[in-house]
Amino acid sequence: MKKLFLAVVALLLIVSGCGQSTTETLKVYNWGVYIDESVISEFEDLYNVRVIYENFESNEMMYTQLQSGEVYDVVVPSDYTIERMIAEDMLQTIDMSKLSNYDGLLSNVRGLPHDPNEEYSVPYFWGNVGLVYNQTNVDLSDLQSQGWNILQNEKYAGRIFMYDSERDAFMVALKALGYSANTTNENELNEAYEWLLEVDSTMNPVYVTDEVIDQMINGTKDIAIMYSGDAVYVEMENEDMAFFVPSEGTNLWVDAMVIPANAENVELAHKWIDFMLSYDVALANTYEVAYSSPVEAVFNDVIADDYSDYLDSYIPRLDNPNDETFRHNDDVKRIISDLWIRVKAQ
Repeated sequence: MKKLFLAVVALLLIVSGCGQSTTETLKVYNWGVYIDESVISEFEDLYNVRVIYENFESNEMMYTQLQSGEVYDVVVPSDYTIERMIAEDMLQTIDMSKLSNYDGLLSNVRGLPHDPNEEYSVPYFWGNVGLVYNQTNVDLSDLQSQGWNILQNEKYAGRIFMYDSERDAFMVALKALGYSANTTNENELNEAYEWLLEVDSTMNPVYVTDEVIDQMINGTKDIAIMYSGDAVYVEMENEDMAFFVPSEGTNLWVDAMVIPANAENVELAHKWIDFMLSYDVALANTYEVAYSSPVEAVFNDVIADDYSDYLDSYIPRLDNPNDETFRHNDDVKRIISDLWIRVKAQ
């Protein structure tokens, strides 16, 4: 009888262990403050799986993490980083036939230069970069006449947040100087470096990332370089704040879902991507973080209703020939990475 009891216990332990080991796990790596977290548990319940959800603060941080050998099933890089990852064989193609919601995407976010054949990436959010400003303390006429160069106007010294992103910072400087954000001319990149040094030495800017959202809501500074989605949220919370995109041009960006080459659960990754494109989930996400949805039905419904007062920030500008999407270039990447470190080291 004792042997029978021990055999039953052993069998139960084996069955219990098997049950635990067969639970599917999905690892997702995304930007911070970029999802309605309730949809994570919704996905877990729908597919009876576990989601490990981690955040990064920059494309560079994400890229380094993957290069170190970390394994994720879905990652959400920006366009130019996706282009780099494709070139370096870090991504696998996505089977679009498994995405029932893919055809519901806006045409504006499909077939862009980083993935022209729509093979490796699926848009998650999109937008542009501009200036959030306090309407009571900043003259609109200064913004209109100076554009990005308002960041060198000493009238606003000590009242500026600079977003701590090397690519966006150099875009701002290059556009202020009248150059392409994708220039490969080293003289122009050095001019942009000198422009940023001038800002650093005369304007006493504070370099920030996600904390800029709450800081601008609280009115800590009067001008901040910000992404359009963050601008929507700030405007909703503080009626003194507004969003301005200089006519000299800006970056039109897309953050998109990709499947790394070493992903361990590819089938579940496809289910996650399609789930993110479903109407209810895309709507929940855009309401939570205020970024522009790539799902056409969600985008149209939101601008006709709840975000109708924030169209200048929620709808990315599409009619300015000076606006560009970022392209990856290894040489330029090395140059601006080095120069950005030197700017902040002053």
